[in-house]
Amino acid sequence: MLLGACAGGLPGVRAGTPPITAVRVARGLSFPLYVTYAPGDFERVFIVEQGGTIRILKNGTLLPDPFLDISHLTVADGELGLLGLVFDPDYAENGFFYVNYTSGRQPGPMATWIVRYRVSADADRADPNSAHVILTFPQPYANHNGGWMGFGPNDGYLYIAVGDGGNQFDPDNRGQTIVDDLWGSLLRLDVRGDDFPEDPMRNYALPPDNPFVGTVGDDEI
Repeated sequence: MLLGACAGGLPGVRAGTPPITAVRVARGLSFPLYVTYAPGDFERVFIVEQGGTIRILKNGTLLPDPFLDISHLTVADGELGLLGLVFDPDYAENGFFYVNYTSGRQPGPMATWIVRYRVSADADRADPNSAHVILTFPQPYANHNGGWMGFGPNDGYLYIAVGDGGNQFDPDNRGQTIVDDLWGSLLRLDVRGDDFPEDPMRNYALPPDNPFVGTVGDDEI
């Protein structure tokens, strides 16, 4: 209402809601959560399905075979599953892309995994054997896992949105904790380096200008 009133007072601007039309672009998807594209690719759209598959919509046609299938590594249950996808800024040269998924389900142990994969010789299929773990950490509950990832347009670092880990109302106050606790944070990692060569579950470097580097607080935040 406020926007409409403001617009109505501007010369040449008509009040009211602009017409919006929903257009179906694909059928046959299962719990699609996220849509993105590879840098410079104007023919394909990549669709994340919560159950663990990434599908390709190519020139308006949904390809029958998934780009990547990691359904054996994750479980789509509530807020669990394959939750995020981002392509490396240099994807055209290195073929790297990154996924964010959860493993396990209640009442057993659960975790978030940030993993890099590489495209295969077939541009429409990833190499499932190219998995390279960037980071993993436990999830105490089955909800509030976050999932979005993106590369900074100016710094080239990987940003990862991490939920507070649950449960309802953040009962363990994780969203307000920055020491030994990555939950409820926006992580910023340099995936082209490795400050932890002895740890196979941490394959990244810490940007020196992260706000808590060298102070009290997790360096990844």
